[in-house]
This record gives sequence, C-alpha cells and structure tokens, in this order.
Amino acid sequence: MEISLLKVLLNKISSFFEISSLENINSSLVLKYYRKAEDILKILKPFVNGIVDSEIASDELFHMAFAGLSDSIDQLTELFETWEPFSSKVYFILLAQSLIAKVQSCSLEVLELLVSSDCPHPAEASLTSLEHSMLKIKSTDYELLPVLIRKAIQDQVEGSRASSDNMTKVADCLSLKSNQELLIELVALEKLKENAEQMEKSEEVEYIEHMIALVANMHESLVMMKHSESCTSVPIPPDFCCPLSLELMRDPVIVSSGQTYERVFIRNWIDLGLNVCPKTRQTLAHTNLIPNYTVKALIASWCESNNVKLSDPVNTFSLESCALRDNNIFSHSRANNSTSPDSTRSFGSPRKNSISSLAIQLETSHPHLHSSSEGESLAGSESNRLDVERMSLESSEDGRTANLGKRSVDPVSHFSMPLSMSCLSSAHEDIHHGHNRTTSAPSMLSDSNPTHATTEDRNETSSFDCAADTPVEVVVSDSTPPTYTKAVGKRLTPPSSMWRRSSETFVPRIVSSPAVGSRADIAEVEEQVKKLVENLKSTSIELQREASAELRLLAKHNMDNRIVIASCGAINMLVDLLRSADQQVQENAVTALLNLSINDNNKSAIANANAIEPLIHVLETGSAEAKENSAATLFSLSVIEDNKIKIGSSGAIQPLVDLLGSGTPRGKKDAATALFNLSIHPENKIRIVQAGAVKYLIDLMDPAVGMVDKAVAVLSNLSTIHEGRVAIGQEQGIPILVEVVELGSARGKENAAAALLQLCTNSGRHCNMVLQEGAVPPLVALSQSGTPRAREKAQALLSYFRSQRNAGRN
Repeated sequence: MEISLLKVLLNKISSFFEISSLENINSSLVLKYYRKAEDILKILKPFVNGIVDSEIASDELFHMAFAGLSDSIDQLTELFETWEPFSSKVYFILLAQSLIAKVQSCSLEVLELLVSSDCPHPAEASLTSLEHSMLKIKSTDYELLPVLIRKAIQDQVEGSRASSDNMTKVADCLSLKSNQELLIELVALEKLKENAEQMEKSEEVEYIEHMIALVANMHESLVMMKHSESCTSVPIPPDFCCPLSLELMRDPVIVSSGQTYERVFIRNWIDLGLNVCPKTRQTLAHTNLIPNYTVKALIASWCESNNVKLSDPVNTFSLESCALRDNNIFSHSRANNSTSPDSTRSFGSPRKNSISSLAIQLETSHPHLHSSSEGESLAGSESNRLDVERMSLESSEDGRTANLGKRSVDPVSHFSMPLSMSCLSSAHEDIHHGHNRTTSAPSMLSDSNPTHATTEDRNETSSFDCAADTPVEVVVSDSTPPTYTKAVGKRLTPPSSMWRRSSETFVPRIVSSPAVGSRADIAEVEEQVKKLVENLKSTSIELQREASAELRLLAKHNMDNRIVIASCGAINMLVDLLRSADQQVQENAVTALLNLSINDNNKSAIANANAIEPLIHVLETGSAEAKENSAATLFSLSVIEDNKIKIGSSGAIQPLVDLLGSGTPRGKKDAATALFNLSIHPENKIRIVQAGAVKYLIDLMDPAVGMVDKAVAVLSNLSTIHEGRVAIGQEQGIPILVEVVELGSARGKENAAAALLQLCTNSGRHCNMVLQEGAVPPLVALSQSGTPRAREKAQALLSYFRSQRNAGRN
C-alpha cells in the first residue's frame, strides 16, 4: 500500500475525532454512537501510525482492509456531520450501527493481519498489545435498540403484531413519545424515502417504508390512547381534533395544503422552521393561516349540544408539557395493544463523491426471510379516483377529462435492504424547504416512478401498470369550470386513518386545491346540498335521480365539496339508495359515494354508515357501470386496514371474483385492484383462492387482455399460502409465470419471479415443473438486468436450483 494512502486514512481518522466539537452531535443519542466509533478508532490509530514506516504497508491484504475502513469512516463522518435535530432517528440508528460494525470488523482484520504477518512489526505492535487491543475492540457493546427496531419491522412484514414492549422501548430510547416528535420523524422518513426514489434505490425505498410503518404504528397507538383518555363524557368527533395537539380545536385554521389545524400549534410548527404539512408531508406553498369558519361553527354547535366547554389552547400549549403528557403512552397501551400488524411509512442531497450503499442484513439471523417473505405491497398502486363516471368524451354531462399521476412502488418482499448514505443531507435544508415535488397542490402525488393515464370522464390510476421513466405532474383540468363554488377546507382525518399503514402507504393521497371560498360561498353550497339531501329522502324517483346526479357531479369537482356533502348528512342517504330498484338512482348513488370516498374522513364515514353490504348488493345485482364503481368503492374503503377485514368477512370477495371473471374490461380491472388490496390481509387470501380467483387471474395473464401486471401481482400475494400455490399449479399457471419472467414488463417479471420462488421453495413437484418450462435462461437474464427486487428473487431462485442439484448429487 502506498504510504500516501495510509496518511490519507490517518487524516480521515483525525478528522473524525474533530467531529466531537460540532454542536449538531450534542444529542445524547448521536453522541453515544459517535463515542463507540471513536473508541474503536482510538485503539486502532497508533497501529496505523506504526505501519506507515514499515514494509507491511505494501501488503495487498492490508490494502483491502484499509480501503474498507476508509470507506466506512467516510460514511460515518458524513452521517454525523449531516445530523440535525429534525433528522430521522430510526434511520440514523440503523445506519450508524451497521457502519460501526463495519469499522469494528475492518479494525479487527487489520490487527489480525498484524498478528499473523511475517514482516517486522512496528514497535507499537507487540503481540501482547495487539491481543489486548483486539480484545477491547471485540468487547465493544452492541446496542439493543437497532435489534428492537429490526425485530419490530420483521414482525410487521411477517404479518404479526409489533410488540408493544418493543415499541415502548424504541419510543423511550429515541425520545419519540410525543405527538409532535412522531410527526417530525414521519416527515423525516418520508423525505428520505423520496430521495431514495429519486436515486432509484428501490430496495432502500422498501426498507424505509418499513420504518415509516413502524413509526406510523407508534403514532396510531398514541392517537388512540389520547382519544381514549379524553376527559369529556362524550367522544369527540375526530374531525374536530387538531392533528398536532390531538385536542378539540378552538381556533381552526387552514394551511396551504388544505389541512386544518389549531392555530397556535400549527404556528409553532411553522415557527420551528418546518415548512411541511404535518399530515400530508406536502411542502407549504405559503405560511398564511386561513380561518376555517365552517369547522369552527360545527365545533361550537357540537360543544353546545353536548355541554362541552372549549379550553383555551394558549393556556394548555407547551411542547414540553405535550411530551410529558405523552411520555407513558406506549406503556399504557401494553395491556391493550390495538395496533395493526400491517401498519406500513431524511434527509438527503447526494454527496459529491458517490458512496456505496451499506446493507443491513437481517437474513443473517433470519435466513428463512429471504425465500418466504411475501410480496404484499402494491406493485404499482391503484390511486383513488377524482372522477369515476363511465362516460364518453361526447357525454351530455360535460365531457371532461383529467389526468392523474401514479406512484409505482416495489413490493415489500425481503429484508436484504441497503441503507445508503447517498440519501442523507442537511435536515435543515430538506425539512425546512420541503419536498422536492412540483409546486401545484395536487402534484404531491408525483413519485419517482409515476405514470400518466387519461380516462373517460374520470381520473384513474391503473393499479399495477409499469412505471414511466420520468415523473409527471398531476393536473386536474376541466374543459368547463364547475358551476359549484369551493367551500370549506378539508376536514381532519380520524385517528384510525390519520397515518396510513403498509398497503395504504402506496396509495397516493388526493390533494385538492387549497383555495377556500368565502363564508357567503360556503353558506350557498351548504344550502344547496341540504336541499339535495332532502330530495334524496323524497318518495319521488325523479327527485331522487336528479338529487343523486347533482351530488354525484358536485362530489366530482373538488375536495371542499366532498366535505360539505358529508357534513350535511348525504352519506347515509346515498347508502340507503344503493338498494334502490331504479337503476339510474343506484348508479348515481354508488358513483357519488366513490367520489366522496376520495376524502379520508369520508372513507370512515361511508364504512360507518354500514355501506359495505349495500355495496356488495350493487356488486351482485347492479348494472355494469354500477358494479364497476362498487368494486372501485370497495377498493377505496379497503385503504383503511379495519375495512379490509370487514369487506373480506362480509362476503364481498365472491362477487368481486365473479366480476373478475365475467365483468367488463374496466370491471375486471376494478375487481383485480380491489382483490389485490384485500389480499394483503392474510385471512382474505384463502377466501380469494376458495372463490376461484386463481383461474380467472391466469386467464387474464393473456397479453391481449392488457391485465398481465395486475393479475400477476395478485397471484404473487396468493402464492404465499399453500392453497394459492396448489391452485396456481392446478390451473396451469406455472408456464405462464415463466413466460412473464421472460417476456413481461419489469414489474410483471418481478412479481412472477417472486411467485415462482414461493412455488419452488415449497414444493419439489412445482420446482420440477418450473425447470421443465425452461425457466433458467430467463431467470439468469433477469438476475442480471431486472429491477433490484427482481434480481434478488431471480438470484434466490437460481441459488435454490443449485442447492437442490448439489443435494441430489450427494
């Protein structure tokens, strides 16, 4: 090794020691990990100094060990230098621990080489001192926290509940015990994910999504506990609670993202320099706070009706007191853990010199995860629709068209996830300036791999389509401006859906224009909607048709109208009309509900109005259009985790499968999308298989049908259970899956390889069938040129084939 290179390494070590003087690592959490790395390097440095003048410096083995050490020190240095108070703590811990482990390993390797080297040792490197130093480095304590985090993530991916004990310990160690701290962590992780997507690091995106899911799970537990501890005798409607304070709002205001918050809390959030909406993580176009008079009036009316006195938020506001009130939130929840197992959800400008990713390999201790994990996240998620009406451009209504961008997210399927330094940077720059998305309000839906779809009189994102190479701004355009004015700002999301879980992470939020109408406009729209709701109650079919059609169109145009319609009690009436004997009334009602369900609060309201069974009734008896929109509405409702269970247990799966087999092309797509989302829940998989879906899914893998990616994504999920694998084999699905691996889209190949991996590793007969179909050549090609997840699956399958062949020889 050249002496100059060793001197560079020594300079890097010295520079690393200087980091301790930086103010940004004063945090006890960060300082703890810095000290661990510092202790190892302090032990090693004297030996490196001694090697500089010795002949050992030219040894190739030392060259390799020092190269690895130098790379790890570079990454650790950047990690600590870029740490900011608003950086992601979860991401930091996992990356720091893995880098420190690499520094420890490289340092031990250097000392072991010194012990075994025949060259003269430096004076500092006596055998006794070497052995003593190796012992000290080996005795470096490993933190339990990264293990707890990985275990919690593993539990979520495997479909079991994340341990409340683990969540409590993680929250305590990371000081993620208050609502605001958890929200900041979610914002930070979302930014990390966005940066990883921009750099096309799909494996890292998946792992960050697991981290988001864990933190979202913790946040949900806190929210539910806060609401259960409410001092009021009457449950407070979630819409009336501020997402930041979790308290009843006294002075609700709307920010530029369209969300409503308590003024004092959102003002404090902005004053901290956080220029991101806490709920949507959308960059705030401006920091103006617009009073939400409608929500304020609704809260006042509710308080008066229920004899609840509003407290002054100024008197109760304190970030410290918030943290204290929430300190024991997870310990309280241990006895009553209602967290979902499927709860799914940083900073970075790239470093000038590219730094390679460092993998955190959980499969070292859990080797079974590599081959048995499920591909249960959306391979390319179906978006909520802004307009779902099936009408041609020549329609008599208004012939509008619109475009909607789509996110395409690699399915979560394994734990070999790299955490890369290349998506870290100053937290101040990233959170304070927000996400690097387009500036229009709806454009937050853009992702690293969105695609652009135009449909007839509705905005739709096909669920598993291949992603385009470049982002597309989401634009909602109408050839004719709507005749309805925008009303109030968006209502708040209830605790159960405030932060999305695993499957929901991949469903883009629909963000309407944040513009807010005047109080006169609000009153006008509310009066109009109230009259329409009264007409829905009429016994006149003609009035019901007209009123439901107007509500359908009104719900189509913007989020504000959807809020007003729901607040005026239209949802229950529309649900009742799902059983109408009049076909047009039924179609209008189900389409209006679908448009209303774009709003997260309305999803819950529709489900709470017992809409699932009437929707199933429409699915079984309605017109072709009504069936399509019913399936789409069930998909929209299934974004909420609890609804997946309700929908699956209510008998929806069989009519969805029937629609998959005999519906219109659009109906089949809607059914496939709904079944995919439902198949994420373990109990629904067997129901889908028993309903006969596998046969239809295999039929739909004909390229001429245009549904290959959708069908193979569902089959990939079903292949994770025994009954699904048996059905795929019986229905001759293996040859078609092999064909998709060879000729399909990038996403199709990925899911087909995942399904084949499940089939082969769980059945020798299926493995032989796959080999007989000539799967090896396309798998070899895929292992070299596919997406990261596709390569991983193909390599695992080829490795399995080799191991089986070697076992046969023995």
